[in-house]
Parts: sequence; C-alpha cells; structure tokens
Amino acid sequence: MINDIDMKNWKKYKEEDIRTDSLWIIGKRDNSGVHSPDYWGNFIPQIPHQMMIRYTKKGETVLDPFLGLGTTLIECKRLERNGIGVELNPKIAEMARKKMEEQTQLTEFDKENKKAKTPILTGDSRTINIPEKTGQKNVQLIIMHPPYHDIINFSKDKRDLCNAPTLNDFLKMFREVVDNVTPLLDEERFLALVIGDKYAKGEWIPLGFLTMNEVIKAGYILKNIIVKNMSGNERGKGIANNLWRYRALKGGFCVFKHEYVMVFQKKRRA
Repeated sequence: MINDIDMKNWKKYKEEDIRTDSLWIIGKRDNSGVHSPDYWGNFIPQIPHQMMIRYTKKGETVLDPFLGLGTTLIECKRLERNGIGVELNPKIAEMARKKMEEQTQLTEFDKENKKAKTPILTGDSRTINIPEKTGQKNVQLIIMHPPYHDIINFSKDKRDLCNAPTLNDFLKMFREVVDNVTPLLDEERFLALVIGDKYAKGEWIPLGFLTMNEVIKAGYILKNIIVKNMSGNERGKGIANNLWRYRALKGGFCVFKHEYVMVFQKKRRA
C-alpha cells in the first residue's frame, strides 16, 4: 500500500473525504487555519489534501516545485507528512515561511515528531539542487501547480514560466522542471499536475494536454485525469457573469469553469 487507507474497512470512507470520481464538484475553498486566497493563482487546499491521502503515508515526503504561499506544505503539516517547497520569488517565499510558522503553532505534529520538516527553498526549480540544499535524496509524491503560461504575471523574472516568450518556450521550461525533480521521486510513486487551459487570439490553447505529454515523455504513465470545477473561484457574480456570458455568445467560445488534476506514476527502470 502507498497510503494509510484501511482497505479492510474501506466502506467507512465517504466520497467527500476520499474522492474516487474523475469529476470534482468543490463549491468552496478551504480557508481554515492559515489557508488564505491572498495570492493570485493559489490552488485550493482540497487538491493537495486528496493527493496526499491517496498517494502517501504519514511521515513520507511531498515536493512542491511551484510553492507559492505554501498551500501544499500547510496540508503536509495537517496530514503529518514532511514537505519541501521551492519558490522562485523571494518575497513570496518569505511570506510562505511566515505562514508555516503560524501553521506549526496550530499542529501537534512537530511536537510529537521532531524529525518532521517542511523547508522552503528560494530558487529556480529547473536547476536547483534539492538534495544539496536539504539533504533529502528522495520523495514519495510531487505536486505541481505551475503558472498557466502568461495568464497571470507573477513576477518580472525571466526564469518565471509566466514570462516564457512563446508557448514552446513555456513547455520547454516546464519540462526542465519535470526533468530536474523526477530523479528525486521514488520509482512507481506519483506526480500530480494541476493546470488549466487558456485562450489566446480567439484560440483555445490546451495547456493541460500539452504539459501532460511532456510529463509522459519524461518517463511517466498517466493514471488519472480529474476535471475539477471552478465554481468556488468564479471570475465574478451578477453583472460580471453576464458580461462573460455575452462575450462567450458573441465570440463562439465557452467560459472556463474547470481545470485539470492529472496524476502520473513514475515508471520502474528496466
């Protein structure tokens, strides 16, 4: 088993507690504890929560190469997992460290297990040497929530995927992150990719499937494609919704209401 689920008593788990369907209708973001939607592009905590329950055990290590404000590491604390986060923006990395200090005060895990660690590294996930920085040579789960290319401008740093000049540059930079972190992941363990698509010049750009192909080419097999609704993160209500509906009708497109959670398993070396 790669998790702590009690399969002898599997019926006791409710679907909302451990999701097994490929369509996730999640109406409200979990803002309990130190979670907050303060940062553009933060994904909902329910996603890393589900990934850790399904694909890790207590005490194992989760890596997030696009940490942001630390959503993944907060869930690591809550679920008694170790975690490593990498964030390119020094200012955001420092904000995440402060959040982790606050979360530590709310959890008993560190008090009971002094070996538990959730280090936050500032650097470029394409090149950073995580074992050298942390002493951690392997992890059991990778959770990736990269920028959706240039939809949101997170920084002016040219190394930031949001500043990739072209779609091909974005995919190349994304693949470099995958290639850099893959050696850390134990064989036959899992990588979760959270990403959405985008529109550009009247064309739907399938970022989800394009990045999916890059992960597969890096030595993984695809296990799941989960479609998650975005009803809890709508662009707006009332007049704003009507405006988007008008634009969709006029332009012949559909308003984005979903993103993907893709789960991959690392192949065993022959």
